[in-house]
Amino acid sequence: MMSSVLEYIENSPQEAQRLLGLKYEQLKQLLEKAIELHKQKLELAESKKVRIILGGGGRKPKLSTTEQIILTLTYLRHLTTFQLLGIQFGVSETTANDTFNYWFPILGELLPPSLLEQVKKTPQTTKLLKNF
Repeated sequence: MMSSVLEYIENSPQEAQRLLGLKYEQLKQLLEKAIELHKQKLELAESKKVRIILGGGGRKPKLSTTEQIILTLTYLRHLTTFQLLGIQFGVSETTANDTFNYWFPILGELLPPSLLEQVKKTPQTTKLLKNF
């Protein structure tokens, strides 16, 4: 099941800027780069692991990588609570929080400061994010 935010953006690309602070094309490029960086980080972590059992086990994440990134951008843009974000994306408050904390540094590496400012709509966000 796709999150309604992602579905909405796919159906109305012109709304991406209002919802997430990025134009649809910028969003597509960011998703591509972030997923690539995510895969590199996973491969690096995997190469350092000493395995006792086969890889590929465990529970699959509820959200696709794209939805996880959209969740993070939604938080940055709207500064909603993780509880509301969880409800919106169909995950627990903890999962929403963990997802944000995983993706925020990755997006911070990829977004030029000017775009990061565009995504972070308000001065309060900037203050809040200085803690990271």
